[in-house]
Amino acid sequence: MCLKYSEQDTRAKFIDPQLKQDEWDEDFIIREYFFTAGRKLSGNRRGKQLYVDYLLKYNNTPLAIIEAKRYDKEPTHGLQQAIDYAQKLKVDTVFSTNGKKIYEFSLTTGRGKFIDNYPTPQSLYNSKFSTNKNLKAELHKIPFYLTGSMKPRYYQDIAVREVMDAIADNQQRILLTLATGTGKTFIAFQITYKLFTARWNVDGVHRRPRILFLADRNILADQAINTFNPLEKDLIKINGDEIRSRNGQVPTNANVFFAIYQAIAEKENIGGYYRQYPPDFFDLIIIDECHRGAANENGSWRDILTYFSSAVHLGLTATPKRSDNIDTYNYFGKPVYEYSLKDGINDGFLTPYKVKRIRTNIDEYIPTKDDIIISGEIEDKIYNLSDFEKKIVVEDRTELIAQGILANIQEMDKTIIFCVNQSHALMMRDAINKYKNVSDPHYCVRITSDEGDIGKTLLEKFQDNDKDIPTILTSSQMLTTGVDAKSVKNVVLVRVINSIVEFKQIVGRGTRVIEGKDFFTIIDFTGATNLFYDDAWDGLPEAPPEMIVIKDEDDIEPIPNSPIEKPVDEEEEPDYAETDVDFQIEETSKKEKIVVKLKNGRNLKITDVEVRYVGDDGRPLTVSEFLDKLTLFLPNLFNSEEQLRELWSKPETRDELLAKLGQLGFDSEQLGTLKEMFEAEQSDIFDLLAFLSYNKNIISRVQRADATRAHAEFFNGYENQKAQEFLYFILERYKKDGIEELKRDKLSELIQLNGLGTTNDAAKVFGNVDNLITAFYRLQEVMYKAVS
Repeated sequence: MCLKYSEQDTRAKFIDPQLKQDEWDEDFIIREYFFTAGRKLSGNRRGKQLYVDYLLKYNNTPLAIIEAKRYDKEPTHGLQQAIDYAQKLKVDTVFSTNGKKIYEFSLTTGRGKFIDNYPTPQSLYNSKFSTNKNLKAELHKIPFYLTGSMKPRYYQDIAVREVMDAIADNQQRILLTLATGTGKTFIAFQITYKLFTARWNVDGVHRRPRILFLADRNILADQAINTFNPLEKDLIKINGDEIRSRNGQVPTNANVFFAIYQAIAEKENIGGYYRQYPPDFFDLIIIDECHRGAANENGSWRDILTYFSSAVHLGLTATPKRSDNIDTYNYFGKPVYEYSLKDGINDGFLTPYKVKRIRTNIDEYIPTKDDIIISGEIEDKIYNLSDFEKKIVVEDRTELIAQGILANIQEMDKTIIFCVNQSHALMMRDAINKYKNVSDPHYCVRITSDEGDIGKTLLEKFQDNDKDIPTILTSSQMLTTGVDAKSVKNVVLVRVINSIVEFKQIVGRGTRVIEGKDFFTIIDFTGATNLFYDDAWDGLPEAPPEMIVIKDEDDIEPIPNSPIEKPVDEEEEPDYAETDVDFQIEETSKKEKIVVKLKNGRNLKITDVEVRYVGDDGRPLTVSEFLDKLTLFLPNLFNSEEQLRELWSKPETRDELLAKLGQLGFDSEQLGTLKEMFEAEQSDIFDLLAFLSYNKNIISRVQRADATRAHAEFFNGYENQKAQEFLYFILERYKKDGIEELKRDKLSELIQLNGLGTTNDAAKVFGNVDNLITAFYRLQEVMYKAVS
């Protein structure tokens, strides 16, 4: 006889007792372990969270997962999904069971077999860790340092564990590659805390290690110090003030040291302060943003690392592996763990993005005899995007772009504009302030090295999520890394970017998650977002997308003529300062730039705005991919036009259908963009779905409402004139605001807006409450049958 136990019964009656019998204590078991947050969707909603039925741990180390099935199901039903989850969790063993049989699958060997009992925790642990078991066990046993309700994310736990194992295996150079915003500094702290607590060191004696956290910018070092605060009695920052207070001697009375390499490296006629330390002083050196130069043979970082060669070198980076970054991988070797931007977005730990590629009718400049040359010597050639601001300045173009930025952002959304250089950032700030509607003088500010302490203060205010002002920052290089501003909703590119390393760092300025931020927008004026299709991005290479013209920006007024100020010297792209003060970067002068005033009456405008959304592979979808993905999934949601009409006619099933579309990556924001692509902004999403699935004509909401009014038989069924007028009122609201007016919980508000009084008053008009609700639902059925 087949017993009809539920999955919950199977767990309680069979799986749990078997685990207990096989020495798996409750402390070693996590039931229904949710390890992702669910991809962020519009409307402050989330996609599906991933979880496993059981996660088995020992010594704080995940060892296996169990896929539990109902007693009457096959024991290996769902095994493939469990294997996928195990790969994501870096777990080597999967058990799949229905309570009667246990199937064990090893990801290491790729083989499976039926077993009678679960391996004991110790035996499973020993089979996973065959080398340096004592040190690994000691490091694993030390829990994370956590306060309050804080819990590590699954990938953070993996990253720390992989580094612990590499250190225990005497690996001298270790690399972690994790996307910006995923908590690399938190990971670095937990690594330090474990080693500090275990009293690990390269000498193998019982003492606390000496650890150097090396960064290239003060803002990064200071943020790290804040994260390491629980060890504040044992940490110190090596900088000019500290060394001067010790009469030129470096501090040694700590265990955790922080420095930017410029503060301790060799300078002209000055020996490097790092040489005051014995070469074997440090046990571990953590190099933040190590792609910048730590592995460069000619870099100052490399000199420091070579000097402290006996220490373990741990590199942290968010950048991808490619030719201009290959030295980092040659130095450190293959990353012990990688967590990509697309993983962070799909898991819900990073914010998704959309791309607005904006083109203007002055993306290239051809000199004419009517234009006025204010300064410099112009050549008879075409100046393209890479020439603007470096070789030639067209102030009218800067103002056009400023207007375009303001037209494509919400007024109070925090925005960072990445400019060509400091003078361009100044011009862009002034242009934004010229056309803005907000009166606050600090609405748009420039944050570059030239701004000094004022810039630091304004940046701190911008980073404060509780402050609206400053709202827009203009910068060049200063903000590519180190800006932890969760509320950034727009990243604007007005400079050409050829380095995917730099591009990925810039994209990372918008990925941090905060309540109310469903996505951020990359607004691209220079084609930099074509780097998404580089083979160094998260996935295989593909061609740039075809152009989708979403809207014309003719409504932007022509830029009025204005006098051009005296030109400033051209600036180099700023290098990172060889000092311990970030805001003292000097820029060198180059030959005089060409400054051009366009002839009177020339009409500059934005020609098109192309909108793309990121797919599961981390790349923005082309128009064909976007449509292919949607049309591929639609047959799984309804199997006929009639079923679509039926689902859409009822508020509850309509909401369920929209929720399913959102889970697949097509929420209201994306569907709205799709409507723009088909020039159907005034239409119902229903019409778009019917068009894509059954080639039905797309009609407007006005047409649908008017066709519904023509169904006199339906309306005449309500003898009370007020009842008919109320139903007509709903149609008018639908014309204006769409399906939001047709939700069940909207009914009481519609009654008040129509002047019928309370719900009880409206019920009397229709006879009773049931009749009122029936009429509301019946109207919608008529609406979606009115036009076939």
